[in-house]
Amino acid sequence: MARIIAGTHKGRRLASVPGEGTRPTSDRVKESLFSRLEVYDALEDAVVVDLFAGSGALGLEALSRGARHVELVDRAEPALRTLRRNVTFFEAHRATVHRCDALRHLQRRDDAPIELLFLDPPYALEEQELTALLAAAVPQLHPAATVVVERDARSPEPSWPEGLERFQERAYGTTQVWFAEPS
Repeated sequence: MARIIAGTHKGRRLASVPGEGTRPTSDRVKESLFSRLEVYDALEDAVVVDLFAGSGALGLEALSRGARHVELVDRAEPALRTLRRNVTFFEAHRATVHRCDALRHLQRRDDAPIELLFLDPPYALEEQELTALLAAAVPQLHPAATVVVERDARSPEPSWPEGLERFQERAYGTTQVWFAEPS
């Protein structure tokens, strides 16, 4: 069971998505990732979009650490039930759950520019699908946005579309994380 590591909801446990098909981010990876995001000043008052949200662990951690609003996006019914449960449990009025395909959500979105984007897709997601998601995100991004892509350590680096460039990467055991920003 995942937990919130820091912030206003520190220590609270999150319901997990039952069954297969989701791969929760380990607490070790999450702690390192969020420490880095705090150094980048990417959390305070940020508009966050968490694609392939699963239980909402990344988006709700961002809320706990000072994000203004988080959009939790998933299309799998077990994940959506878990997301709604976790949002209700946390009384997270600054979180919205979206039942939608990630690409469609980015193409239809007309809210405030994204300041922090999490892409933690299933490892089986094809590279061209990931590239399409990144390309669809570019027009949605705030000029100072941070994009975080989490994949299996054996995955190749994403193909960054025009308008987005990697500025850092980190390996955590079997997990690889890339950080990108608008160029």
